Amino acid sequence: MSGKKNTVSPFSPLALYNLVSAAGWGYIFYTVVVWYPRLGQPDFYLKTKDIVTLVQCGAIIEILNSALGIVRSPIVTTAAQVLSRLLVVIGIFQLLPGTPATESLVYITLLSAWSITEIVRYSFYFFTLAFKSGPPTILLLLRYNLFWVLYPTGVASELTLIYSALPLAELKYSVYAKYGLIVSIIAYLPGLPMLFSHMVAQRSKVMKSLRAGNKDQKKKSN
Repeated sequence: MSGKKNTVSPFSPLALYNLVSAAGWGYIFYTVVVWYPRLGQPDFYLKTKDIVTLVQCGAIIEILNSALGIVRSPIVTTAAQVLSRLLVVIGIFQLLPGTPATESLVYITLLSAWSITEIVRYSFYFFTLAFKSGPPTILLLLRYNLFWVLYPTGVASELTLIYSALPLAELKYSVYAKYGLIVSIIAYLPGLPMLFSHMVAQRSKVMKSLRAGNKDQKKKSN
């Protein structure tokens, strides 16, 4: 994160997209912290599922950015991550809103994992884009350490919701809708270790770079 790098205006479309996305997920996290204790389930789910869907659908822009080469993120990885979430917010929250697990603690663990992850991620990208100094160290540490807990929590919550929706999908639509959800669950399996190992490798590089930067600063101060 050290050295010269190109930056863009904080008001450029890409920077603003990340800032607005961070704010959107910040609002979702606010609802978890403030609304959920007051409303409880299932009222909290019924009151928030539409705004969660709206905020998450904003991530479709990331697929377009990747496909057009605006960002360097691999299109396959980006699409897989976004589509898996769209399956939950559109396939479950909107098309199968009566899924039993949505009215349980699983919905809370899902929103907590998603919102914290995205607040950090989008804030990290915003600072990386708009400031030559890059993101603050604390944001860097959060970005490459929280995933140890948040990634498995989020994925486990997603899979629980999809599995819980199987009977309702068959009842409301057809057995083929149920089979489609089963295929989506199976599709998670090869992607989980790949994405997690990618984050571990990225963390190793970033932490190594951070330690090297700290050593250089100590040498200069001496």
